Amino acid sequence: MKTIISIGREFGSGGHLVGKLLAEQLGIPLYDKELLDRAAKDSGFAKEIFENQDEKPTNSFLYSLVMDTYSFGYSSNVMNDMPLNQKVFLAQFDSIKMLAKEGPCVIIGRCADYALEDDPNLLSVFIHADIEDRVHRISAIYGLTPNKARDRIRKNDKSRSSYYNYYTSKEWGAVDSYDISLSSSKYGIDGCVDLLKYAIERKEAGIDHNIYEKD
Repeated sequence: MKTIISIGREFGSGGHLVGKLLAEQLGIPLYDKELLDRAAKDSGFAKEIFENQDEKPTNSFLYSLVMDTYSFGYSSNVMNDMPLNQKVFLAQFDSIKMLAKEGPCVIIGRCADYALEDDPNLLSVFIHADIEDRVHRISAIYGLTPNKARDRIRKNDKSRSSYYNYYTSKEWGAVDSYDISLSSSKYGIDGCVDLLKYAIERKEAGIDHNIYEKD
């Protein structure tokens, strides 16, 4: 198996659980918060720095500066002059690329699909769900009232969306930003895992480009 699976997710959709079960059933590593440990180890920054900056939005000026710097390469002097959130983003970006070189894995969030967009082994996924299902799940996990759960969902989705939209050339949650978009409300957690296993199987088998029909 060669496939690397990146999973973006709405807060409360169960995207992390989908990734966890998928990794377990495929026998490959899962990187969510674990990615912060790896980035801290690779970069030499304290883990707490990555936790404080984790999927937090920045502004469009910093986005342009970061990606221009990354595109043209960066020296140690340039890195020293960068604001902390830029350093954290680039360190995490590099760690994602290194993890992908080590073999198949599941990576949750953190613009992994963008970091690996040129990797032919990438399968990018987005998990979403109906708002009432998400409210129910977050209420149960965190012991919140439905109103408080709804508010936390709104804030987390806004944060993830802002982070993704600034650091990538795509739109968070948009169907054309990913290879596959699945509703855990429609298919359930186990159903999403099964569908992704099938998608990986088909990807590994390759595509017959000689078989086409008109839409």
